[in-house]
Amino acid sequence: MSLLEIGKLEDIPKLGSRVVRTAQGDIAVFRNSDDEVFALLDICPHKAGPLSQGIVCEHTVTCPLHNWNIDMRSGAACAPDEGKTTAYEVTSKAGVLFLKLPDGAEKVSKPTQTVGS
Repeated sequence: MSLLEIGKLEDIPKLGSRVVRTAQGDIAVFRNSDDEVFALLDICPHKAGPLSQGIVCEHTVTCPLHNWNIDMRSGAACAPDEGKTTAYEVTSKAGVLFLKLPDGAEKVSKPTQTVGS
């Protein structure tokens, strides 16, 4: 595992997201209203919609294409839907957020997109 610096909590709007481009695909980093941070592969398991453009609630994000709810803690679709996207762990050290990535998934660019309020 490698740690990838992705910025500070304040860089992600509450109930919004940012996108980190990696060699293994885009990762959406979300912040909920309680300042919890989650990271998911930016692909809905239903029809590959961009989860980073979805609506963030407590622990779920709603895909903008077909309204599937995805649990941001696990990446699993909420019942009755089925499917899963990859969830990544986010840690904080001295106010800086780090994304835990498998080896070989180095960052391609800085977080690019800010979505939300």
